[in-house]
Amino acid sequence: MMLKKSLTLIRRGYGKKLVSIHAWNAWLVLFLAVSGLMLLGAFWREWLGEGRVWLKWGHIAGGLALLVPVVYYLLLAAKHWKRLKGKPSQKANVITVLTLLFGWMVSGIVLWQYKAFGPRAANAALLAHDLFTWIGLPIIIYHSITRTRWLKEPDKRSIRPEQEILDAAASNRAEKTPPRPQPVYTRRGFLKAAVGAGLAVTLGPTFVRWMSWSLQLPAGGEPPGANANRLLPDPVPLPQSSPPIGGGAEGHFRVYTVTDIPSFDNSNWSFKVDGLVDNKLHWNWEQFVKLQREVQVSDFHCITGWSVYKNTWEGIPLAKLLDMAGVQRTATSVKFYSGDGVYTDSLTLEQARMDDVLVAVMHDGRPISNELGGPVRLVVPQMYAYKSVKWLNRIELIKGDHVGYWEQRGYSSDAWLPGSEKI
Repeated sequence: MMLKKSLTLIRRGYGKKLVSIHAWNAWLVLFLAVSGLMLLGAFWREWLGEGRVWLKWGHIAGGLALLVPVVYYLLLAAKHWKRLKGKPSQKANVITVLTLLFGWMVSGIVLWQYKAFGPRAANAALLAHDLFTWIGLPIIIYHSITRTRWLKEPDKRSIRPEQEILDAAASNRAEKTPPRPQPVYTRRGFLKAAVGAGLAVTLGPTFVRWMSWSLQLPAGGEPPGANANRLLPDPVPLPQSSPPIGGGAEGHFRVYTVTDIPSFDNSNWSFKVDGLVDNKLHWNWEQFVKLQREVQVSDFHCITGWSVYKNTWEGIPLAKLLDMAGVQRTATSVKFYSGDGVYTDSLTLEQARMDDVLVAVMHDGRPISNELGGPVRLVVPQMYAYKSVKWLNRIELIKGDHVGYWEQRGYSSDAWLPGSEKI
C-alpha cells in the first residue's frame, strides 16, 4: 500500500514537471517569435534604435534559454515514451516538436557565431531558421498551450497517474454508468483558439513576406517594372556585364531599410563629392552615367546571416572618384550619405582606397533598382553589408572618425569579413 502511494506521488510529480516544461517552452517560444519579428520589421528597426541591438541579444539569450526545458524534458523522456506506448500520433507529435526545437537552436547558434562558421554556413542557417519558424511556430505554440491545459485538467490528458485511472474506473462501476466523454475544448479553450487563429491571420502576411525574401526574390532585383526609379537615360552595360561575367548572382537579397524605400527621377537626383577636397564634384544623372565604369565580380554578405554570391557589379572605383576630387592632406576618413536622408557610414581613407570598393550603378547587367539601393550604391565586398550604403548620393572627406548609423546603435565598427585583410 505504501509503495502504491509512493508511485502515485512520483507520477503526480512527473505530471507537474511536464506542466512546468510546457509552460516555460510556450513563453520562450512566444518571446522568440515576437522579438524575431521585431528584429526583422523595418518600422521596428528604426523605432528601436540602439534598443534593437539589446533586443537581438535578448533573442539570442532566449534561444539559449530554450535549451533548459528541452534538456529537462530529455531527462524525463524515457518515462514519457513508455507512457505513449500504443499512441503513434502522440509519439509523432513529440518527435516533430523536438525536431523543430533542435532545428531552431542549431541554426540560431550558427547565426549567433556567424564569424566562426563563415558566410555560407550562416546563409544556410538563416534559411533553415526561417523555414523552422514558418512551419513550426504554429505547431509549437499549439502544442505548448494544449499540452499545458490537458496536463492541468485530468479528464483531458493522456498521461495520468495510475491511481487516478483506478479511482475513475471504480467510480464508474459503482454508478454503473459509462464515463461521459469530455469536450476537448472548454469555452475558455475555444476563446484561446480563436485568439490564436486571429494572430495567425494577422501575422501570416508578415511570415509570407519573410519567406518571399528568402525563397522568391531574384538576386538581380525585383521582376521587370518593379524599379520605382525613373532616371533617363539608362546606363549602357559594358560587355562584361551583359551577359554578366560572374554568370549571374547566386542567392537572394533581403530588403532591409531604416526608412521607407525612396525613389528618384532626373529632377531630384544628384551626386557630389565634397568636404576636404581640392575640387568639389557635382553631377546630375545624365552626367554621372557618362563617367567611365569598371566591372567586378564579388560576394555580398549581410551581418544578419544571408549572402549573395558572384555578383557582377558595374560602377566607378571609389579610389578614382577620390583622385578626381583631390583629397587634402588633413582628411582621414570618407563619410557616405544615403539618399534616404538618414543613413550614413564611413571608411578610413586607407579602406576607401581598396581596389574592390565600388560606387556601383549596375548589377548583373541591369540598373540597380530602388529596392536594392539604386540608382547608385556603395559596394565594399570585404566588409559586412551595413558598410555598403544604399541610395548613395554624397561622399564627404572629413578629418577624424564618423560613427555610422548602425555603429551608433551598437554595431561593431569592425565590419571585416572573416579572412579579410584588415587595414
